[in-house]
Amino acid sequence: MPATPKHRAPIINAAVTLFRRQGYAGTGLNDIVDASGAPKGSLYYYFPKGKASIATAAIEEAGLRVARTVTDLAEETGSTAELLRAHARLLAGWMKASRFRDGCPITTVLLEMAPEDRAVTEAGRTAYAARTAILTDKLVSDGFSRTAAARLAILCVSALQGALIQARVDQSGRPLELAADELGRLLETTPKA
Repeated sequence: MPATPKHRAPIINAAVTLFRRQGYAGTGLNDIVDASGAPKGSLYYYFPKGKASIATAAIEEAGLRVARTVTDLAEETGSTAELLRAHARLLAGWMKASRFRDGCPITTVLLEMAPEDRAVTEAGRTAYAARTAILTDKLVSDGFSRTAAARLAILCVSALQGALIQARVDQSGRPLELAADELGRLLETTPKA
């Protein structure tokens, strides 16, 4: 039976945190080693293609985490508008807890590496597609056609990502809450078709 990969998850978790806070270029391999507690050799063992392969794994992990959060919120809320408002409150709380130092590890890495790095770009595409699919399904359950729901889901994801950046710059959760409120109002007043 193969050994459990002891240090792989801590390396990925450290990279998610560091990329969220410092970006890809601002995070060195030694930073990841220090934050993960893994021996430096483990980086090369689990990620023989180097730092870019750690970025790919970090985006994949962050994408899974976001998808779990949005799925849970979809199950707990009655409408997409409620889901967006609840998600914005969560994001604002997490941002405040980090003193607005954290951003989205997916976005920070993609801004630096996409489209040049194909693996990172594909990991980001997959992460955004998962979130968009969850919102699309929720919008369909709200009564929107699948076509309209898919378009609105992309708008919602894009607006919240932009609001995350603005929240970090403004050091306030207000941009997130305003974006979610406006998106919610739009969804509640748009004719279902």
